[in-house]
Amino acid sequence: MLTKTDYDKLLKRIQDKISEKQTGTGERFELPSPDVMWEGQKTILRNFMDFSKKLRRDPEKVLQYLSKEFATPAERSGDKAMFVGRREPHDFVHLLNIYVKDYLECPTCKSPDTKIDRENRITFLICEACGAKSSLKGKYA
Repeated sequence: MLTKTDYDKLLKRIQDKISEKQTGTGERFELPSPDVMWEGQKTILRNFMDFSKKLRRDPEKVLQYLSKEFATPAERSGDKAMFVGRREPHDFVHLLNIYVKDYLECPTCKSPDTKIDRENRITFLICEACGAKSSLKGKYA
């Protein structure tokens, strides 16, 4: 027979093991942290392609969005993106979180499992989880 103290000890042990295994924030969708390097007055985002792969979006559109939001020219070379001017990593995190809210996340169920579909001249965000279809404003999808 299990006593109350034995039960409490076992429960504590299980809680400790569970908390050891949790490493992330608990969310299913997490963006990688930006790997930024500076050369003079240029900022190089060394893991740019990781972001577009994780977002499942066209790298040119993501680069175009970041370039517009930073109000600076940007170019891509391989897996890297180069921006004129010095940008901090938290600037990229902030803008990419906005991009996720505007162009990736389903407005109905908040799922990141979405795809872009164009019909005539209208761009739609179609959720693969709940099936919702909503129009998108802007050209960075």
